[in-house]
Amino acid sequence: MTHPGSMPLRCIIVDDNRAFLRTVRDLLEGEGIRVVGTVSTGAQAYRICRDLRPDVALIDIDLGEETGFEVVRRLGGLGQTEQPRMILISAYAAEDFEDMLADAPAASFIAKAGLSGAAIRGVLTRPGGPAAPPGAPSA
Repeated sequence: MTHPGSMPLRCIIVDDNRAFLRTVRDLLEGEGIRVVGTVSTGAQAYRICRDLRPDVALIDIDLGEETGFEVVRRLGGLGQTEQPRMILISAYAAEDFEDMLADAPAASFIAKAGLSGAAIRGVLTRPGGPAAPPGAPSA
């Protein structure tokens, strides 16, 4: 929930599963996050980020012909004012992608089963920059 007078967090979701897009959009909007777009490809994500400048982009790791890792690298090339905070999402656990997550220019990883407004806000408000994936060992 947002505080009175504050702007809601603006989010896009990049996933090639239409049913998931509808479900997570409804969930997040019910938790005070404004979903400004849902897309299914990296090219669409790039255009919507450039045009709408969302605060955060949730990007599925498995997008069929491309990976979420490719998409976050491409979005990393946007100008500073157009680049959202990027969170990779997947139906699989973070441990399945440990090495790739460490090298990705994304803020963090959230398993789809744990996706919520609170989880997104938690990633975005962690002190000290990009956060380790949930469940990852601490340094």
